[in-house]
Amino acid sequence: MSGGLHGAATVVLSSIVALLGLAMIVVAVAQGGGPLARGVLVGALFLLAGGGRAWLAWKGGTQR
Repeated sequence: MSGGLHGAATVVLSSIVALLGLAMIVVAVAQGGGPLARGVLVGALFLLAGGGRAWLAWKGGTQR
């Protein structure tokens, strides 16, 4: 991870977005939603976007 405070904040906030996506999926399934329910789909997008961004900030930094 590079970027000091900026890089750390990116990882933390992206992880929070991923956790929100996971929570959306859990709530949607708990309320009887199937795999194509709106909450599951939007939650999956949040999970992928947040997790992907956190991973890129953590491991995918540019090499100089």
